[in-house]
Amino acid sequence: MKRILSITALLFATTLNLNAQTSFPRSEKEDVQGYMSKAYWALWNEEEQARIDADIERYRKSNAEITLPNIAKNSDVKIEQISHHFIFGAHIFNYNQLGKKEYNDRYKELYGTLFNSATIPFYWREFETEPNRLRFATEYWDTEEYWNNCPDPYDQPHWRRPSTDQLVEFCQQKGIRPHGHVLVWGNRKWHHPEWMLETMTPAEREAYAKFFPNEPNRFRDEDAMTEEYKNLSADEVGNIFKHYADTLTYVYDQRIRRIAEHYKSAVKSWDVVNESAVDYERGNLIENHTISKTRYGLMHGDMDYKALQSAKKYFPAEVKLNINDYQLTDGYKQQIARLIERDCKIDIVGLQMHLFNPQSCVDIANGANIQTPQGVRKMIENFKELKLPLHLSEITITSPSADDKGYMIQAIITQNLYRLWFSMEYMMGITWWNVVDNCGAKGEPSTSGLFFRDMREKPVYHAMNNLINNEWTTRLTIKADKQGKVSFRGFKGKYRITWTDKSGHEQSMEYNLE
Repeated sequence: MKRILSITALLFATTLNLNAQTSFPRSEKEDVQGYMSKAYWALWNEEEQARIDADIERYRKSNAEITLPNIAKNSDVKIEQISHHFIFGAHIFNYNQLGKKEYNDRYKELYGTLFNSATIPFYWREFETEPNRLRFATEYWDTEEYWNNCPDPYDQPHWRRPSTDQLVEFCQQKGIRPHGHVLVWGNRKWHHPEWMLETMTPAEREAYAKFFPNEPNRFRDEDAMTEEYKNLSADEVGNIFKHYADTLTYVYDQRIRRIAEHYKSAVKSWDVVNESAVDYERGNLIENHTISKTRYGLMHGDMDYKALQSAKKYFPAEVKLNINDYQLTDGYKQQIARLIERDCKIDIVGLQMHLFNPQSCVDIANGANIQTPQGVRKMIENFKELKLPLHLSEITITSPSADDKGYMIQAIITQNLYRLWFSMEYMMGITWWNVVDNCGAKGEPSTSGLFFRDMREKPVYHAMNNLINNEWTTRLTIKADKQGKVSFRGFKGKYRITWTDKSGHEQSMEYNLE
């Protein structure tokens, strides 16, 4: 019977007319259309699937025992999970930017139904376009009316960068977790405002023009650096750019202070430091050094430490402070351990995984040694010794082709990886990156969304929705014992429990299952 249901689901899938109950193949024998190769299913075999199921049962569920007051004899007790403790998130960078009200409305519906967390953009370049003018408040160019009448949204400087107060308020209304991204990042192209260069002394500007002749018209920051600059020592760079080093350190500290004072604990967690592990491994981050030659250009030599100390100083204690990176190596783990030794507050470790290249997903479907269950376990378990919650903070899985097979490959890869990630002991959340096709940053793949550009659902949406809102949501109807006690095992989260009392009235309560 199970196989017949799976085949029926796949027939629906090929028409892209799926519903929330659709299931996707988890073995070669269920993959009757041959979307994935035999080599792929040899990696994601029935033994692996059974191990994933067992680990989900072990780490994501808990036992509950509750005594219900004044319950009527033989009353049904309805157990309904209404939220998850585990974070299922996405960035919310395209809020009100999709060009039509019906598109925007569908996008907003996802937050609070599919997603219980929204990553809010605080990229410095667009957040503070002029010194001391922080884009907390919504202006006309942030409104739905503006974007619905904008002929060239992708070319606007604040595309994917909506004002932040409206996003925090939206999250509060939806009852979901707002997550801030990012406070300190060395990247000049995507993060640093151009006006920072104006804070240099004339001598520093002259030196900068010599060492960075292609600034700012470049894509890769290292392409902008001359060999002469690359050959300078950290001390030489510090002597040349001493004023700028002091200014940058001060301005970053004040940026964190002003954001912290504005939001206090309204934003529950922050990516304080982003993508610094490569520089740590290269020896570009130097403890107690004022400036360093990072791969992005000039940054404080101890920027990760300085940023985390500022965030610790200014944010309330209950706000979670994260470090975030794609360089998931021993070097990143050592960097975190050293920062903790130096009394930095790191509450969550962010791990990125971007399959930007469509060919990577073709290779995975063909059984290549990419994001295999064995490889993923090894990589993530390497961070377990830090004994910190792990957040898969930025996830991209691309449709490798614009046809039914490509869309199904994206869905099956997503289903298996989400199941594996969800099964891991220290994992606390997974955040999908680009929700809608063709709405990423320039240079990112256009087919990595859960939705087409016109907000039609892709198979990957249904794969994810089926996991989160069906397979991983507990719904039961049971009986209490003679003492009015009910016992059940369910996914960790908040529950609504409903029963009939001895007077015939319906009663309900909320229950938190840890």
